Amino acid sequence: MQDDLVSAIKSSVTKPPRSGETVITIDGIRGIASRFEIPALRIEITALQAGIIPLRYLSNIGTLGIPGQLELLRSCVGICGLGGLGGYVVELLARIGVGHLILADGDIFEEDNLNRQNLCTESSLGRLKAEEAAERVRVINSSLRVAAHSRFVAGGDVREIYGETDLVVDALDTVSARFALEAGCTELGIPMVHGAIAGDSGQVMTIFPGDPGLKIIYSSGDDRGVETIEGNPSTTPALVASVQATEAVKIICGGEPLRRGFLLIDTSSNLYQFIPLE
Repeated sequence: MQDDLVSAIKSSVTKPPRSGETVITIDGIRGIASRFEIPALRIEITALQAGIIPLRYLSNIGTLGIPGQLELLRSCVGICGLGGLGGYVVELLARIGVGHLILADGDIFEEDNLNRQNLCTESSLGRLKAEEAAERVRVINSSLRVAAHSRFVAGGDVREIYGETDLVVDALDTVSARFALEAGCTELGIPMVHGAIAGDSGQVMTIFPGDPGLKIIYSSGDDRGVETIEGNPSTTPALVASVQATEAVKIICGGEPLRRGFLLIDTSSNLYQFIPLE
């Protein structure tokens, strides 16, 4: 069947204006997927293996290359927490083409989320964040696999929920939950991309098993931080989540993650500084 599949893909290619690349459109992918009764994701992977680019990813290729896009489509990323940070991370990873997303959050959208949470709209108030996030992924990129868990993740849940992931993005808002997620990722032997925000500032660090971890940063014992006073305007989660999504892509495709330290961002003073940790 593989040869027939490649032939069908090649017969559906086109060349967009101002591009010398050979591409296949969403309609072409959907038509082949329906004809062969297989997932569209497999069509996209097969096309890239044949040097044919799904048009939706064309603007990724100059940066990632076809091998990088293939790695993304074959990867699985978990996102824990689907509020200010997590909503933007979901959006970005769905658009860039991470093939399988596993999402978890037990919360619902409330009115004070509207200022900063990408997935929160007036019509989604009172609805489960995980279900809204999964629906957003399907609207953006219907080829992807997405699993939604409407539950808060405790320490013992990490393996159950994220056991098949290549990495997990920490978009949580309490220190205790972050510690539990970090411990679970260490047990699984996978990296965790940490992010936190407060007011105009934020931080991002990627923690591989054996790296200096969150206990060095969060040594006060407080479960919540200065964000309870400074709040979170809409710009800060968008910025920090973009860095987190970039870290996820670097882990999957190759690059230099923010390891053994954290990137401190303070937009009020235009500060972007990497702080090493021992």
